Amino acid sequence: MTSSASSDAENESATPKIPVWELPDVPSGQLPPHLDLQRTRVLCNKIAPTQTEKFQYSGAYAALGVDNSLRLDEFRKNFRVEFVPPEKEANKNKKDEDDENLLEEDEKYNLEFDMIGIDASLANAFRRILIAEIPTMAIEKVLIANNTSVVQDEVLAHRLGLIPIIVDPRLFEYMSENDVPNEKNTIVFNLHVRCEKGGSRITVKSNELKWLPSGSEFLLATENSAPNATEKRKTYTSFSCSQESLPEFSDNPITVYPDITIARLGPGQEIELEAHAVKGMGKTHAKWSPVATAWYRMLPEVVLLQEVEGKKAEELVKKCPVGVFDLEDIGNDMQRATVKRPRKCTLCRECVRGNGWEEVVSLRRVKDHFIFSIESTGALPPEVLFTEAVKNLEDKCERVITELS
Repeated sequence: MTSSASSDAENESATPKIPVWELPDVPSGQLPPHLDLQRTRVLCNKIAPTQTEKFQYSGAYAALGVDNSLRLDEFRKNFRVEFVPPEKEANKNKKDEDDENLLEEDEKYNLEFDMIGIDASLANAFRRILIAEIPTMAIEKVLIANNTSVVQDEVLAHRLGLIPIIVDPRLFEYMSENDVPNEKNTIVFNLHVRCEKGGSRITVKSNELKWLPSGSEFLLATENSAPNATEKRKTYTSFSCSQESLPEFSDNPITVYPDITIARLGPGQEIELEAHAVKGMGKTHAKWSPVATAWYRMLPEVVLLQEVEGKKAEELVKKCPVGVFDLEDIGNDMQRATVKRPRKCTLCRECVRGNGWEEVVSLRRVKDHFIFSIESTGALPPEVLFTEAVKNLEDKCERVITELS
């Protein structure tokens, strides 16, 4: 017998053998900790995430007496939506204080909340609906009477189409190819800016767009230049009344998002045009998308597997670029590291890089807990956009049930 074989035999004899009937029982209806961690968490190692798959098969854990099927009562019990206010930064400098009003203005267009107890497919459904299937109003037709700027007509029209219009699209109807532009399906804006000769260059911004509640003022090309005095001149719209006379707009004039640069005019240059906005969806063109961005991420979970004290704790705090960790005094001039702000973790994995740090810090993601962020373009508040997305998904489910029944 060789020396390696004899050493293996000695190791086997030294290892105590435990009969199968003496192994501890796994509680019925409960997963062992390592399997429960695999089912509910994504582990983020320093090389790549692991355990990213989702176990959908209902009998995946049948041998352990655990039902993995999706049940409506369990979904209702576990699902919830929570609003988490953003953390306020301490120790603001003077520049931050000067920008505070601007940040407060931006907050009304941004919303962050937690969706707990759902699958990634459902969270992604809300994201896709927000981007592509919530209607808004956007400039579709541009009638250019004069444009002597350096911006070409088609580029100018494209830039105008991307300017958000601050109006509730639910107050308007869709316009088909056969419909006539009227006060219920069209919004008309006028833009007429001129840079005088001998003057300095000027910037044309979205504030220059003026709402025309009575419709277009440009005459149709087929109109006679000297019509009968008793006849009404025909324009590119057929408004039966002024939009200002409608109750929904009498105290709430239609405006656009301010301070967006459209073009730069040099001396002697001029832009004169009319812009007609209609109702549409983002799946037709991105200009109708009501969100600048809508995205989600799984909730970060940062766990310290052992106590980290002294200089090693200070090193861990310095390793994280977003300040997830903090130091806590434990007496005797000693400090230990704690997880202070786990939601700020961006999965850069700096804290687990280096020798031995993976045995100290565990980075995880909760598979059924999503941090959802919505940034509205300004047409509708983000909370209204999410409510409309829920209604849209509900309508889709009802249509599927109707087709199957």
